[in-house]
Amino acid sequence: MIHSLYGQGWFSDRTRALGAGWRSLGPPVILAVCFLWRVPLFSQEVRTISPEEAVDLAIKNNLSLESSRISTATKKRKADTAWNVFIPTVDIGGSLGRLNEKPAATVLPLPDALGGPISMGGGYQWRLSGSLQIALNLNFALFEGMRNLRLEYESGLITYEKAKAQLERDVRKSYYQMLLVQENIALLRESFAAAEQRVEMAQANYRAGLAPELTLLQAQVARENLKPNIDQAENGLKVSMAQFAMNLGLPYDTSFALIPLADATSFIPLDVADLISQAANGKPDIQELRQSILILESTRKKTFYQIFTPTLSLSWNADPTFQGDLWKDSWFMEDGWKQSSGMFRLSLTFRLNGLLPWSTEAQGLKELDETLSSLNIGLAQAIQGTELEIYNTVLSLEQTRSTAAAQRLTADLAERTYRLTEQAYRAGLNDLLEVQNAELELRKARIGVLEQQFNYLQGLIDLEYAIGVPFGALSNDPGTSFSEQATERSE
Repeated sequence: MIHSLYGQGWFSDRTRALGAGWRSLGPPVILAVCFLWRVPLFSQEVRTISPEEAVDLAIKNNLSLESSRISTATKKRKADTAWNVFIPTVDIGGSLGRLNEKPAATVLPLPDALGGPISMGGGYQWRLSGSLQIALNLNFALFEGMRNLRLEYESGLITYEKAKAQLERDVRKSYYQMLLVQENIALLRESFAAAEQRVEMAQANYRAGLAPELTLLQAQVARENLKPNIDQAENGLKVSMAQFAMNLGLPYDTSFALIPLADATSFIPLDVADLISQAANGKPDIQELRQSILILESTRKKTFYQIFTPTLSLSWNADPTFQGDLWKDSWFMEDGWKQSSGMFRLSLTFRLNGLLPWSTEAQGLKELDETLSSLNIGLAQAIQGTELEIYNTVLSLEQTRSTAAAQRLTADLAERTYRLTEQAYRAGLNDLLEVQNAELELRKARIGVLEQQFNYLQGLIDLEYAIGVPFGALSNDPGTSFSEQATERSE
């Protein structure tokens, strides 16, 4: 990498001069020098990855998406078990008690022939009793509550799909952005190589007395000025790749080999009205907002049923109590257990508070109506905003389309100008400054072509997300290429 950047310049001269000395120092010193200069002794494994593979890894490993997946699974479990509201409550219990005070004796009057009055009771006694109660309350709100849980689960699915679509959009755009930086770095390296050749030619001319020292210095300054640009672009690429790796759930220092794009990027015809129609139904944000409205409507209906419909209560209870002496008699003796107040009960209740307009229940229902109205207004605003977003995106894509064709022609003209200027410089007809200016214009034109190419791809990705179609439905559609557009414009 160092050799490819610095070529045969000052770095190579000094390396050759120090080569013999390094060999005499031995391996330990060479290792120390490499560590100080941060030159890697072993190349890090590079992982070749395509946009589709990157998206698959992100969906599998991204932590934010995993959190959304868990939340959706929780809502699914609640929806699948929503029928459990019809399981009656069952309470069972038992008690063991003893009176704190001795009960008064009961005297039964009997004839004298039978021995006179008999006294009963008056002793302490432990009592054992049990209880069993089964109850079920039925209301129309229960059925709407089951539907509400199902809607919550469907909302969770929409939210998960939205998060997945956003992640895929960001991963694809980051991938193409890194490709653009790589292409820019490649152009800078080509410029550096050309600047290196001019330095060598200026050195030869200076030594032969055909060029002044100023020309040599200008060539060296132009070459050195490219080094900070290359370093800055490479550092920016490293930061982007670290963030890209984190989004994919990989270590931050993972190195990627990106698959370059084809030279010809396709343009496609875009129908604004059709795209707006698709976005109004398919955009994840609008789908999520519509689902929120459905959930709130269900919540409002459930609240209405709770307030204005009666509740049917079914209950059955038993309270068996042991009738004998707990410590002396058998617990399984005949007629040992009796109940005093067990019963089956069916009752119908209706709460009247909701009929009062200033009651808490009635006011809560009004608040739900107002929130529902606000959500519907928000939905209308979101649809209007989406229409404007689609319109602006299509206009931007069309502008990129025309700009790219013009930029391609400009790049061709700049390349021809640079070649002619360089030939004139070699023949001694132009000075170095004219060559540098021609090269600068050529690099600007090439970078402009690349930027338009990647801007168009990223615009299509944003458009695919906005209308809710799978990624690649537009960007992989065959159409008129950059080169074909340039030919049509020139003709």
